[in-house]
Amino acid sequence: MPVHRRRQVPFLATLLGALLLASAAQAQVYRSSGPGGVSYSDQPPPPAAGRQVAPVGGGTPGTGGATLPYALSQTAQRYPVTLYSARDCAPCDSGRNLLVNRGVPFSEKTVQSNEDIEALQRLAGSGELPVLTVGGQRLKGYSDVEWGQYLDAAGYPKSSQLPAAYRRPAATPLVARSAVSAPAAAATAARQTPAAPTAPAEPSIAPPRTDTNPAGIRF
Repeated sequence: MPVHRRRQVPFLATLLGALLLASAAQAQVYRSSGPGGVSYSDQPPPPAAGRQVAPVGGGTPGTGGATLPYALSQTAQRYPVTLYSARDCAPCDSGRNLLVNRGVPFSEKTVQSNEDIEALQRLAGSGELPVLTVGGQRLKGYSDVEWGQYLDAAGYPKSSQLPAAYRRPAATPLVARSAVSAPAAAATAARQTPAAPTAPAEPSIAPPRTDTNPAGIRF
C-alpha cells in the first residue's frame, strides 16, 4: 500500500497542475451569425452591425436557488463541470449518474442538431460523446476511473454534500436556439408566398374618329 500511495501522489499532483493551467484560460467557443452565414471561433469576433454573437457551452452550473457548502461552491466556481450528452446514449447516462451520485454540481449540454454537432467538433475536436469538461480539461468518452481522478484532483468530494433543496439545472441545447426576428420572418414569408396571378389587361378600344375628334384622342 505505501508504494501504491507514493506512485499515486505524483500522478495527482501532475493532474492538479494540468487543471490549474487549464482553468487559467478555459476554452470558450463563440457562435456568430451574420450576412455571411454562421461561424464558430475560440475568440469573440469584433462587434459589427448585423452580427449576433453568443458563447457556446461551458459556464458555472446553477444551484437551483440552494446555497452550496463553501468549499464545494469554491471548487465549482474554480473548476466548473459540464457534461455534453445526447439522447439514446448509454455512456452519457452512466456519466450523468456518476456525477449525480457523487453530488457534483454540473451543467448539461445536449447535442441534437447539426449546429450542435458542429459546435461540439469545434469544442472537443470530434463528435464522440459523452464529453466531460472539468475546468479547462476535456475528457472524451466515459470512464468512471478517469472521470473520478479528475474530479478528485479538482477537489470535488467523493460523496454528495449537496443540500436537500438543491435542484440540478435542466439540460439545454449546446447551441442556443434564437427566435427569428420579425423583419426577417416577414421577408422569408414574402419570398415563400407565391405572387397572385395578375389578370390580363383589357384591350383598349380606341374611340371612333369623328369630324370633331379626327385623331381619336381619349381623355
